[in-house]
Amino acid sequence: MSLPKELYYSEEHEWVKVEGDKVRIGITDHAQSELGDIVFVELPEVGDTIEADEPFGSVESVKTVSELYAPLNGKVVGVNEELDDSPEFVNEAPYDKAWMIIVEPNDMGELEQLMNSDQYQAMVEED
Repeated sequence: MSLPKELYYSEEHEWVKVEGDKVRIGITDHAQSELGDIVFVELPEVGDTIEADEPFGSVESVKTVSELYAPLNGKVVGVNEELDDSPEFVNEAPYDKAWMIIVEPNDMGELEQLMNSDQYQAMVEED
């Protein structure tokens, strides 16, 4: 399982990368491997607001449809349009090509509620 050290992780298996005053969000390598082959990704629109622990989109695999849960509160300022045509990026490169949204957080302090890579790995291993 690939877990970049510089990212933050949520209990719902999203990762968060800080980029200045914005954050980039996607799903973890663990999540994509559990889901199987991703065939469709539904994401919010630029300008939408997301609320922590609330769904902001979904991923559909050959096995199931899973909701994506916002790791923090904020405004969507970017959406990865490439996932419309290439949902397989989620399986191939969950931390690179398959980022999902860029958000302007209401409060960067919310990152403190998330896990580091070691805490996330321990949580996954307990499951």
